[in-house]
Parts: sequence; C-alpha cells; structure tokens
Amino acid sequence: MAEGRVEHWEEEEEVDTSTSEEEPFDSEEEEEEGEEEEVEDEVDRAIVELVEGEQASDDEEQEDGVDNSRYGMHPHQVDDSDSSEDERPSRNTIGNVPLEWYKDEEHIGYDREGKKIIKSKKKDELAKLLDKVDDKNAWRTVYDEYNDEQVVLTKEEIKMIQRIRTGRYPHAEVNPFDEPFEFEYKDGMHPLSNAPEPKRRFMPSKSEAKQVVKLVRALRRGWLKLDKEEEKPKVYLMWDDDLHTTDKLQNGLAYIPAPKPKLPGHEESYRPPEEYLPSEEERKAYELMDEEERPNYIPRTFDCLRRVPAYADFIRERFERCLDLYLCPRVRKNRLNIDPETLKPKLPSPKDLKPFPSVLSMTYRGHKGRVWSIAVDPQGRYLASGGEDGTLRLWEIYSARLVEMWRLGGPVHSVAWCPDSSKKLLSCSVGKSAMLVWSKLGGKATKNAVEELLKVDQQEEENQQYKWLPLVDVEVGLQVVHRSEVSFITWHHRGDYFATVSPGTGGAAVLIHQLSKKATQSPFKKNKGQVVCVLFHPTRPIFFVATQNHIRVYNLVKQQLIKKLLGGSGALTSMAVHPGGDNLITGSGDRRVSWYDMDLSTKPYKAVRYHDHAVQAVAFHRSYPLFASASDDGSCQVFHGMVYSDLMQNPLIVPVKILRGHQRTGALGVLDCVFHPKQPWIFTAGADADIHLFTNN
Repeated sequence: MAEGRVEHWEEEEEVDTSTSEEEPFDSEEEEEEGEEEEVEDEVDRAIVELVEGEQASDDEEQEDGVDNSRYGMHPHQVDDSDSSEDERPSRNTIGNVPLEWYKDEEHIGYDREGKKIIKSKKKDELAKLLDKVDDKNAWRTVYDEYNDEQVVLTKEEIKMIQRIRTGRYPHAEVNPFDEPFEFEYKDGMHPLSNAPEPKRRFMPSKSEAKQVVKLVRALRRGWLKLDKEEEKPKVYLMWDDDLHTTDKLQNGLAYIPAPKPKLPGHEESYRPPEEYLPSEEERKAYELMDEEERPNYIPRTFDCLRRVPAYADFIRERFERCLDLYLCPRVRKNRLNIDPETLKPKLPSPKDLKPFPSVLSMTYRGHKGRVWSIAVDPQGRYLASGGEDGTLRLWEIYSARLVEMWRLGGPVHSVAWCPDSSKKLLSCSVGKSAMLVWSKLGGKATKNAVEELLKVDQQEEENQQYKWLPLVDVEVGLQVVHRSEVSFITWHHRGDYFATVSPGTGGAAVLIHQLSKKATQSPFKKNKGQVVCVLFHPTRPIFFVATQNHIRVYNLVKQQLIKKLLGGSGALTSMAVHPGGDNLITGSGDRRVSWYDMDLSTKPYKAVRYHDHAVQAVAFHRSYPLFASASDDGSCQVFHGMVYSDLMQNPLIVPVKILRGHQRTGALGVLDCVFHPKQPWIFTAGADADIHLFTNN
C-alpha cells in the first residue's frame, strides 16, 4: 500500500506541475487555491522522503542480520521506553518471578498463548566446546536463562557493550555536552557602576550597635532569660559504657573485655566431699604459709544451707576486683592450645635401635686408686688401663684375667694403643714423659721388631731438644721427656705419628712425634687458651685442637686454620671424632654433650644436658652408630647417633640407655669410657678403682 500511495502522489505531483505551468492565475480565488495546493505538495514531498529513508534503514538492518519481526515488533514501530529490557520482548510471561520456583518443574513459564515453555536439554561441557569451535557466532552468543534460548548479539549490541565497558554512553549519537554558544559583548568594557566603595562600608554599623545595647540591658534587667545548661548528674555508673564519651573504637583503642572471675569449685561447697576437707596438720600448714601463697578459702562442712555464715572476705574481694578493673591495664594474649606431646620430636623407639650396651657383664678389679684412662687393642682382645696407683695393667677382655702389670713410678693419666696391630705397642703418659711399652703380646719376632723400632742412637739423643730415652724398668720400652706434665696422648691412624698435650709448656703445649725417625716437632708457636686434648682425623691430614673454649681445625698439609668451632658456656673436658670425620662430640663442665656437624655450622648442631655433673669423657663406636658420655654423677649414657650419607639429612640422635654401676668417690664418678672395636660393648673406668664391661645381652 505504501508503494501504491507513493506512485499516486507522484502522478498528482506531475499533474499539478503541468497545470501550474500551462494555466496562469487570473483571479484572487484561484490564487488562494494555488497557495493551498503548494502547501499540500510540500507535505507530500516530506512524506515521500520519510518513507524512502525508512526503506533504506530496513534494507541496512536486513544486511546486518537483524530481523525485527523475530522480536514481535513492527518494522516502523517506535518504542518510547528508555529501558533496555524492552528492546527484546520476552517470550516468557511469568513476570518478575524468581526462576528458582521452577527448578523442580519441566517448564520455566508460559508464552503469550498460555502454553508451557519446556526446558531445553542442557549440553555437557564437551558439546559446548564443540559448538564454540564449529559456530562462527559462538563468541557473541549468550544464553537467556529467563526465556531458555540462545541469543546472537548484533553488531550494534556488541558496539554498545564495548562502549559501556570503556565508560562511554551506549549510543554514539548521544552527546553529553551542550553545543557551544559563543557570545561576546563588543560594547561592554566595565560594569554598570565602577565607582569605589564608600567609607561607610568599612565602619561599624550603628544600627547593630544599638541592637546589642538593647540586648545587654534586657539581660541585666532580667527581661531576657537564657536557657540554663543541664547539670551533669553527680552520681554516675562507674562501669557504664557511654557510647558518646567512652567509645573505644572512636578513640582508636580496641575494646578488650575484662577477664571473668574464677568460678567456685567443689572445695567452696557448704558440704564438700571428704577429700577436700583439710586435716589439722594441713590447717596448721595453711596458717604458716605466706598471705600471698595461702588459699583464700579453707573448705568447711555444714549440716544445712541455713547454717552457712556470711562470707567474711566478700567486701574485700569485691573491692580488689574493682581495683583490678580500674587500675590494671588489659592486654590481649593469643594463647595457643597445643598438646605438649605434639611438641616432642618424633624419635624411634630404643627397641628398634638395638644392639647397644645395656647389661653389666663383667668387672675388672685390681687398681688401688682412681682409674684415669682405659684403651682397647685394635683386635678387641685386650684392655689396657692406667690408674692413680702408678701402674699400667693389661687385661684379657673375655676372662678378666690380669695379663701383665708395669709399675711406672707415677700416676698414669692417659693410655692409648698403637693403631698398627702388628707392633703390639702401648703408650701412656706418666709425669713429664710419654712412654711407649711393648705389651709382651706376640712371638719373638714381634719382640725383635719392636726393639729395633724403639732403639735410640746416642748421637740422636744428644742433638734432640726433647729427649728420647729408653725405659730402664721395662723390658722393651721408650720415653719422650717433655718440659711439663703430659696429660693426653693420641695416635695417627697409620701408627707412625702420635701427639701429646702438656698444658704447662705454653706455646709448646702440643707436640707431634714421629716414631720411625725419633723426631719431635711443635706445630704451633703459641696456643690461644689452655689445650685440653688433640685428635687426628680418621682419614685426612686434619688436626683437631680442643681448648677450654674453642675447637680449632688445622690442615697439616697446607699448615693453615680451616675452621674454628665455638664451645659452650662451660670449659671443654673431652672430645671424640666420628669415624666418618665430618662430625665430632665434646663434653664440658656445664654437663653438656655437644654434637658438631662441621659441614653445617661452627656452632653445635645439638646439645644435650642429661647429666647431673660435669662430663669427663666421650667416645664414638668405630662400626656401630653409637656414642657415649661419662660423667661425675656415676653414670654413662649411651646414644644412638646415625650419620646419613645424604647431606640434606641431619644426623639422628636418640638417647637409648643410662648405665650405672660406679660409686662416686671424692666428687668424681666415671672418668673414662671406650667402646669395643667390633662388638656393641662399652668399658667404663671410675674413681672407685673399678672397670666395668657393659654388653648388649
């Protein structure tokens, strides 16, 4: 119809133009009719232009894929609403109703004809992924949950979304700013009145002064009465929280509630159980206690509740409670409810760490005084001991038989076997001498070899600073004379070098002797601190020097200090090196046994303090993961000390057994301990002149 109307209007327009050109206006009536026709022609032209513009816009929308009929709209319908919800008419007519009401139904609502809108089958994630890959419009497809359909957004809608996301107006045609209107006053140069301000503008107002005088006179004569200020009440609640005055949050302080008083227990009952009633002795003990330690209430029993008297300390306790609330500052403490058992390290059971020495199997007796030192031969068959009675004794381990005894004329403080088992050589420190004695074990060939080894030339003896002299009272023996008393002796693992400690010599406190060349040398010019003991590394050319406060580790090849290990608060008394060479333990006078991991730190990896008195000796087992400590408390404690080959895993230290058997004599207990080289056994020497052997069964 629109096209037909347009053609008809065009025909009329042609007819009108032809008549207007051919027939002129002769009268006024004809002129008026001609003017009306011209107005009608202009209106017709405007309608034609509007129809052509609408057809062009419809063609563009069809090119963009927009079909207004899909939404139930007339192609030329104009929507007066500003709401975006009205742009797409809803297929569902349930209104603004939550869809949760239909979650258990098969449909989600009703359409305009009153038919149910059945729910569509939901696709799984795989189907959704395939749809996104196959469908080119998947990126601009959204799901309308209200109408249960997939809606493809048009280009205009996508542009609107992009403009909204960037903070602009949805429609590009909207101009938020008014069109600029430029104006200027060409003739106006100054305001209407450009005169200076008069002087009266800067003077006080006389009318205001008169009004103030009237108010003052009215106040004086009582004509004008002011509102009285409300008096604050003199009596107020001390603990009342007024939000306007004592709001903790407004003042920047966190509110901390007062701690609640302790609730009464069974002991404060008027008829408590008998176990809560104190006896006369306990009452007297309560009276002798200080007031601070004395309990506030002594339990008593009454026949009935009406016979319970008034509590005498009620007012005092209430007053003290008020003082605590008023004067004591409050601090919030975060208390952790932790089970103490969870804080203990999870250690394996000692039953799983066997074998270790646990049973006293044998006792070696014969010394007349303290047994200062003991040593086991490399093969584990014989035990050597030196005591305060000046004797060096050789015992057979399995039978406790005394094999040999040497009287050396002075207390024997240190005993050590030569690691070379073919020499059968014993070393000990007596007074100012370090003595080497053949143990009389082996045949004649062994004796001849040892005699040749211990033989000293007269010329070498005169040229040496430290004299190497043969022993007179011993069948085969040798001594190295020092400047002061020798307190400790130890051997290198090859059996040719041995070191001695004589603390009173000063710079020459540590000496290293070579048996094959009968030579002595002092590796240090001076020693920082009093040297306690020295040890050789089991496999490398490293030398350990333990003073009372530090442990210095030296490289004998480079002749330089490698590391300095820090001691504890007490003076060091003993030291032992692990067979691997990377760990060592020390005993000190402050009852500590410290484990050092030299690859980890210069401070102790772990320190245990299980003894009651000073630690006198420590020892490692050569083949089993065991170490022990001997103390003046008369006990020897055995530990499981496992060193792993994995450098990322720390050593495992577990106490497994406390061995007792020695009696304390003169504030001294166990003086020395040493492990059997092959069996999980340990020997202990005490101040009670006994030597004990503890085995694993």
